[in-house]
Amino acid sequence: MNILVLGSGGREHTFAWKIAQSERCNNLFVMPGNSGTAAIAKNISGSVTDFEAIKDTVLTNNINVVVVGPEDPLVQGIHDFFLQDKDLKNVSVIGPQKAAAELEGSKEFAKEFMTRHNIPTAAYQSFTKANVEEGYSFLETLKPPYVLKADGLAAGKGVLILNDLNEAKTELKKMLVDAKFGNASTKVVIEEFLDGIELSCFVLTDGENYKILPTAKDYKRIGEGDTGLNTGGMGAVSPVPFATEDFLDKIENQIVKPTVDGLKKDNLPYVGFIFIGLIKVGDDPKVIEYNVRMGDPETEVVLPRLKTDLVEIFEAMGNKTLSEINIEIDERAATTIMLVSGGYPETYEKGKEISGVENVNDSILFHAGSKNDGGRIVTSGGRVMAITSFGNTYQEAIKKSYQSIEKLHFDKMYYRKDIGFDL
Repeated sequence: MNILVLGSGGREHTFAWKIAQSERCNNLFVMPGNSGTAAIAKNISGSVTDFEAIKDTVLTNNINVVVVGPEDPLVQGIHDFFLQDKDLKNVSVIGPQKAAAELEGSKEFAKEFMTRHNIPTAAYQSFTKANVEEGYSFLETLKPPYVLKADGLAAGKGVLILNDLNEAKTELKKMLVDAKFGNASTKVVIEEFLDGIELSCFVLTDGENYKILPTAKDYKRIGEGDTGLNTGGMGAVSPVPFATEDFLDKIENQIVKPTVDGLKKDNLPYVGFIFIGLIKVGDDPKVIEYNVRMGDPETEVVLPRLKTDLVEIFEAMGNKTLSEINIEIDERAATTIMLVSGGYPETYEKGKEISGVENVNDSILFHAGSKNDGGRIVTSGGRVMAITSFGNTYQEAIKKSYQSIEKLHFDKMYYRKDIGFDL
């Protein structure tokens, strides 16, 4: 079969890498892709939210399955677009329909969903410009730190955690009144702060059945010791050492089952990945957020551990026979460390030549913000490349990734040297 992956990051390169291993895949396309996907698939230029261009690509190349990497096309309704088009309705789309994608598209929608289905999460209230004064009053009832979340999509930058009450009030005004995050912050969710250690759970569902993939933990802050600005993710580890069997059972029974059942009860059609951002508070899991696609860089440690044919899984999801598939997982640990452009997540330069790629043998390189330029591979984004390694322990895997990084270079290259430090 012919498969199209939408997106251009490390997550999409990982999808393409895994799909390319399947004998069931005849032709593989990535739109728009990067220098990594170019080596194993055909890159097609275009935007992931230009649905008409995607339609042309699908029809021209006889695509059978479309795997949606990022959240924007899902929240904008790409799955519905396919279902409503007579030429596309038989193409399988891996990703939820628009109504269900609101789990990521709106923080308030997600919180209401969790409350309705008794899924453990932080206490919250939401506010708009019209009742910003009530927001100030609600902040006064909470203990610091204060958590402010832009309701809509803000490219991973719409969450603020602040220790000072007056600063929290000022930032709430900036978000609601001054549109700090544009339309994303016309509504803001204020939450109680949950103190614990975070992890991510990944679920596959065909709308009826579900399968749980390995857990992962990612590192969001730019600075060592988890300091500095939030990023798209600086590294990840899988499995999560502190996630015991007992704790994993709690995740399944208290969170995964009620989530999948809740989607059915609320008539929210869902074929795809559910990423559940969790926090372990004491011995109990609580949900921080839902994403309606795989995470990045978690994909770079979760998919390499999957031994089952990914295309076979996608076929089962499309046919609603996911319960019949046996998901086999590599017992080894996987870790990934992200190389980023100097200055990221703020201003950074592009076009820096990346050298040493051919010298890395013990790790898998997943390209993210990189492109081919006249035979050279150059940087084209903030997060440039993920270095993934296996080991019998996560410490062994991390060591391998750092040894591989020593063989790579581009001007102003930066990476965190403490991934896994807190485990």
